[in-house]
Amino acid sequence: MFAAIAFALPLLPFAHPQAKISATVIEHVRVIDGTGRPPIENVTVLLEGGKIAFVGSQKPVSAPKNAKTIDATGQTLIPGLINAHGHLGLVDGARNSATAYTEENVLAALHLYERYGVTTMLSLGGNRDLIYPIRAKQRVGSLDGASVFVADRGIGVPDGAPPLPLAADQIYRPATPEEARRDVQAAASRHTDFIKIWVDSLGGAKPKMQPAIYEAVIDEAHRQHIPVAAHVYELADAKLLVNAGVDVLAHSVRDTTVDQELMDAMKQRGTFYLPTFTVDESFFVFADHPEITNDPFLEYTANPAIVAMLRSDDYRRSVEQNASIAQHRKDFSNAQHNLKLLHDAGIKVGFGTDSGAMPTRIPGYAEHRELELMVAAGLTPIEAIHSATQVNAQLLQIAGQTGTIAVGKQADLILLAANPVDNIQNTRKIVRIWHNGREVEPAIVTK
Repeated sequence: MFAAIAFALPLLPFAHPQAKISATVIEHVRVIDGTGRPPIENVTVLLEGGKIAFVGSQKPVSAPKNAKTIDATGQTLIPGLINAHGHLGLVDGARNSATAYTEENVLAALHLYERYGVTTMLSLGGNRDLIYPIRAKQRVGSLDGASVFVADRGIGVPDGAPPLPLAADQIYRPATPEEARRDVQAAASRHTDFIKIWVDSLGGAKPKMQPAIYEAVIDEAHRQHIPVAAHVYELADAKLLVNAGVDVLAHSVRDTTVDQELMDAMKQRGTFYLPTFTVDESFFVFADHPEITNDPFLEYTANPAIVAMLRSDDYRRSVEQNASIAQHRKDFSNAQHNLKLLHDAGIKVGFGTDSGAMPTRIPGYAEHRELELMVAAGLTPIEAIHSATQVNAQLLQIAGQTGTIAVGKQADLILLAANPVDNIQNTRKIVRIWHNGREVEPAIVTK
């Protein structure tokens, strides 16, 4: 539906507070520009006034005399990552909590995302109203951290999904189409960027949102010029949602192999698809590979209580004895198979992680892990980076502002010590980060 509806997402440049944005010249750098094109070698990039002022081959550029010059020989410049499916304020220590959504926790998460090179994120549901002043301050330049987009509270099912401890002002659970429309109207009055719906019976354990409800949500949201993203699991639900006009399938289809009917419908309607591999993998990967918990790249971002839990014998035993883990492994395998089919069919594959939704979905770490899993599923590193940059900028309708390395775009950039084309894990080797031209200290610096 993106082609048919002019959504009212903001077209203002993101601004970030600082005393002064100095000009920076990055010389001799390899550029992966986010468009899906191959890397370009030996490039000069000029950052000035928070934007990219020049991108070209080695030649003199008109830069201020006081510009900082960086010799980036052997290094690679990519756009800042955009996470189109994350969550804020749902985890307290090593558990989910209905009281975790505080300004302090939200701001800490946005700063953490930013320090891992995630310069923009969509908080896809479960938000309290305090997110809106934070978003407003970011957009006028008085607050930093990852630029946040909002999917308001989100719309779930009475006694059903989402199965998280949420405060009353974090979720809507309408019982009728009329209630659903009123909930959308309330979210629209707060100028939400997206509407989120949960369409999943959680393996048959809970009631599923009925078509009459989500059809009313989608119709009312589009009347309000707001796109809709759906939590989905089953192929049958994905087909119904796409035909109803949903704009984003916010998880993989995992119950079976996708078919031509779904792919044709998604192509016709321009529906975006977010694989979110880290969702299912997070249920078992830390028990399968406990050495991951010793990785400084994870240790820095994860709450110490989470790290202690993941290292414990009790945790590993709980995974080994959990009868649902076999299904999560199967779901993960199906998701990887389906991504390759959908990507090769020309579906618009974006990038999301569900980080922050549960303790084992760790913001910052999850985004770089998701890139690895997309490559493992059959995408090239260039294609995975394209999904996490330009495609997601298109999903958020900010492609005119960010998502690629081009003159006039915001200087949302990550400088890497090595080439991710050689190994996608090289996105972890962060040397420098810029967000709207402001240099951000990486969480883990590669020298």
